[in-house]
Amino acid sequence: MNIGFHTDAFNSAYWSFEKCLQWAQRHDVRWIECGLIDGVSWIHGLGYQPHVALYEDPLLLRRKLDQYGVRFSQVDAAFPLSGEDGPLRGVPYVMKAIAWAAQIGCPCVDTTDGLHAPEGLSDREALALMQRSYRQILRVAEAHQIFVNVEPHGYFTTNPDTMAEMLAFSDSPFLRMNMDTGNTFIAGRDPVQFLTQFLPRVSHVHVKDVSESLARAVRGGQTGIAVSHCPLGGGVNADNIRQCLGLLRDASYAGTLSIECEGQGGPMIEQSLAWLRATLKELGISETT
Repeated sequence: MNIGFHTDAFNSAYWSFEKCLQWAQRHDVRWIECGLIDGVSWIHGLGYQPHVALYEDPLLLRRKLDQYGVRFSQVDAAFPLSGEDGPLRGVPYVMKAIAWAAQIGCPCVDTTDGLHAPEGLSDREALALMQRSYRQILRVAEAHQIFVNVEPHGYFTTNPDTMAEMLAFSDSPFLRMNMDTGNTFIAGRDPVQFLTQFLPRVSHVHVKDVSESLARAVRGGQTGIAVSHCPLGGGVNADNIRQCLGLLRDASYAGTLSIECEGQGGPMIEQSLAWLRATLKELGISETT
């Protein structure tokens, strides 16, 4: 399996994307995931945001990644598609992200729904809206041979029944799932059961622990975690993560395990990286280099 990380670990440290590449190189991490910005952001332009804008030329950026020995495992275009703004804002954004990802050699684009039930729409209306949106998106994905991953992060996607319905929106082989161990747990689900149900559809994994205090305060009342303020192995989700890794091993999963946690400018994500590498070794899982 590949080990990677999401650059949102360094949001609070106000790192640039290139500084994240430097961190990856120092710690021998070969895979990276970041958010995509559709437009101009002053804080990104000043070098204080660890994500990438769609106006940046993908081929030139790919040369920079090559210099650091790093590749994209996925790019994050997770504007919520379940609300009324989904077709207007989210669909064009995801389609642009797919074409950009294809040029830079990134295999996956991440998508999701909103955190809450959409205002002004029934569940049935919202699901019908998303089905139309995903079918439009998948036409582009199939043309570019890019996987569109649905991440459990919101009202519909952390419910296994509606996640199953969403993954049945199309029979396209490019509609897959991005498993998230932290979001499923904080939503009150069992991450091991959730992964077991959807294991054949998984093409990317977010590895995220949950602190005891956060779980006690909001578990079952929220559908996602923006950034976990808990290192891997340091929270109440650690055993679930181990079991999920065993399931992935037994299914011959060969994709990326993308660490999602607050970096604290390095220390917390370094602790997470050490725990993940040690746990993979305990489970007899080889890290792809």
